Amino acid sequence: MSYRAIIFDLDGTLLDSLEDLADSMNAVLARQQFPVHAVDRYRYFVGDGISELVKRVLPEQLRTDSLVADNIRWMSAEYEARWNKKTRPYPGIVELLAALTDVGLRMAVLSNKPDPFTKIMVPALLPGWNFDPILGARPGVPVKPDPQAALEIAGHLAVPPHEILYLGDTATDMRTAKAAGMMAVGVAWGFRPVEELQQHGAQRIIHYPTDLLPLLHA
Repeated sequence: MSYRAIIFDLDGTLLDSLEDLADSMNAVLARQQFPVHAVDRYRYFVGDGISELVKRVLPEQLRTDSLVADNIRWMSAEYEARWNKKTRPYPGIVELLAALTDVGLRMAVLSNKPDPFTKIMVPALLPGWNFDPILGARPGVPVKPDPQAALEIAGHLAVPPHEILYLGDTATDMRTAKAAGMMAVGVAWGFRPVEELQQHGAQRIIHYPTDLLPLLHA
């Protein structure tokens, strides 16, 4: 099978963004005098959209609809001021993007991060690479693992799903790829353990970005 396109998850796959996410949410929690969480715990809090993040970090007995809505708004404002403080591409990502560009593979990004942040962060932190489209979470479109947005990208690219690689670091990503009929590739450098990826449908696991290259014509 030769692949013609690749869809990347963003956080934990292209970008190591965990500390900025954790710092932002913890700042919001601290202002309310709620318990804050260790950065490593955010590996499991993030990945399913900002609403789920907020629900997971708030004290369980206080997760009312109104408080969740307030914290989503406050987290968005806090993250707007912090998203580029510590976030950087993972080692090897730039080399992978260069190699994929050289062979003419189409590249796209699909994240559960809110769409405005996704569209700002990708060109700012990965400048010079042609990702088309770049999609985050949008009103009226179900978030991953629902395959709707992944299939929307396939349609935009005019590439059949089975000719698309999907690269991600969580169970959510592997389930998205499987539901969309794409090749599910799990990354070992991201937020979640390899075992989670394997249990949720990863067809391949790679340990360094350029390990993807031999799969292009596997």
